[in-house]
Amino acid sequence: MSEIIILAEVINNTLKESTAEVVTAALSLGGNPILIVPGTSPDSAASMAATYEGVGSVIALQDDCFSNFDSAAWCEAIASVAPPGHLLTSSSSMGKELAARLAVSRNSTIIQDVIKIEGSNITHPIYSGKAHETVSLNGPSVMTIRSNVFKPSGNGGSASISNVNTSSNLRTSLKEMVAKASERLDVSEADIIISGGRGMGSPNNFEKLYSIADKLGAAVGASRAAVDTWEEIPHSMQVGQTGKTVNPSLYIAVGISGAIQHLAGMRTSKYIVAINKDGTAPIFRHADYGIIATWEEALPILEQELGTLLG
Repeated sequence: MSEIIILAEVINNTLKESTAEVVTAALSLGGNPILIVPGTSPDSAASMAATYEGVGSVIALQDDCFSNFDSAAWCEAIASVAPPGHLLTSSSSMGKELAARLAVSRNSTIIQDVIKIEGSNITHPIYSGKAHETVSLNGPSVMTIRSNVFKPSGNGGSASISNVNTSSNLRTSLKEMVAKASERLDVSEADIIISGGRGMGSPNNFEKLYSIADKLGAAVGASRAAVDTWEEIPHSMQVGQTGKTVNPSLYIAVGISGAIQHLAGMRTSKYIVAINKDGTAPIFRHADYGIIATWEEALPILEQELGTLLG
């Protein structure tokens, strides 16, 4: 089933009321949509977005580029975390420009000023509003939703929030991640697991995980994909439905896409951090904090920052 993604309209880190209308429109397509909230400091707006009824999960997308509107930069950041599927946003002038760029980057159909959704049938005005056209979806699309047409969503929801940072300054991003973890955990007593997936590239690279684990007093785990791919990674390290179920205070997933079998074994962890070069990986929708980066870029800095935090 194709994902349904909502791009919130956020101005100066403030969530616009029009987003609640887009949520209602998205629910007409079915499922529990993913709501992306972009900003330089999106926490407050994301918390509000998480209350919209019907929303499945919220991605608080942080990047310095959102300080000023640049549709090219915004499109690049949003595209890095938005999975394939239908994407909906507000029909503001900014929303329309951004939607057009996103449609090109996603190789999707674009439908502007949608006023009605009935299953796969989408209605929008044409000829400067003199007529309405109804089209039938047969693939991924990007839509802008006309304001004051759909009833705003209620505020009885409690969707999970994932923080994903796409900023170019990786050290600053990791410092922020560590700071947020310290707010949630008594790290002096925290049990920690750092797990690697096939994204580590080679079983020899797990030595980087062991190096961090030794300094933090952590255990090293692995995904099923890593265990199945490399004989050097034993089944005893596997975390997941067919491996071990773990419940640490801090779980760090490196190069793990987040298959449902792996999530089944670690999703009850108190605080989950994901590091993956693919921003659309499912693990980001279940992590408390995500960093889009390769393990080569992130692990040396993470080791330093966690070492400082844990003393």
